Amino acid sequence: MKYIILLFAIAFFTSIILGSILDLDYSEKLIGFGVIGIFFIVFPLFAYHRWKDKDPKDYMLTKENLDKMRDNQRRRKS
Repeated sequence: MKYIILLFAIAFFTSIILGSILDLDYSEKLIGFGVIGIFFIVFPLFAYHRWKDKDPKDYMLTKENLDKMRDNQRRRKS
């Protein structure tokens, strides 16, 4: 999965760079395609890849998690 994400990222960044450097009739379309590809393909794939085995509740500020953080701070100070 990470190689697919890397391949897409390289392709879209290359599209942006080539659109900026080359003086073609469709260079603005290359830049736009690259930007849209990064934000609608690469970033969602990356986010899914990074979060697929994690529980979002571990990262939310719930009462239980706040109590755990306070207990950990008290232990460090002692």
